[in-house]
Amino acid sequence: MSDEQKINPGHEPARNFLRVVGPLVLGIGGIFTIVGFGSFFAAFGGGGSPRYFWCCFVGMPLLFFGSMMTKFGFMGAIARYQAGEVAPVGKDTFNYIANETKGGVRTVAREIGIGLREATNQAQSNCSACGHSNDENAKFCDECGAAILKLCQTCGERNDSDAKFCDGCGSRFEG
Repeated sequence: MSDEQKINPGHEPARNFLRVVGPLVLGIGGIFTIVGFGSFFAAFGGGGSPRYFWCCFVGMPLLFFGSMMTKFGFMGAIARYQAGEVAPVGKDTFNYIANETKGGVRTVAREIGIGLREATNQAQSNCSACGHSNDENAKFCDECGAAILKLCQTCGERNDSDAKFCDGCGSRFEG
């Protein structure tokens, strides 16, 4: 079973009709139009009044309808050709954009992570044992005496309150 039959098998007779009758009507319309304009321009050369100019009024609508019928008869083939030409270009464009923006996306994600860790670090002065709020520089909780852990702003690792470097990533603690 071909791809065209999978879409709608009832379209085949209509498509075949349009592919045969469309170019036929288009040709007849072209002949009428040529005869009508030929008669019109021949009248300028001293041949009298244009006798067959009325053919233009028959030929031009036939040209229009014949071209539309032909267009609709071959629309599927044209669309498949276009898709075959456009889809690879779209895929390549998407992949190019994705590859070229990786660094920017990483930078934004890293900065969001740092911002979230900083927000967590500001709330970190609360005691992890009892939840009491303590001074930012406190090493032990004012309420229960438990050691307050330092949160690394780079990797989020919890460290002893007297640590000078992070256990997780080795970043130096300020102050």
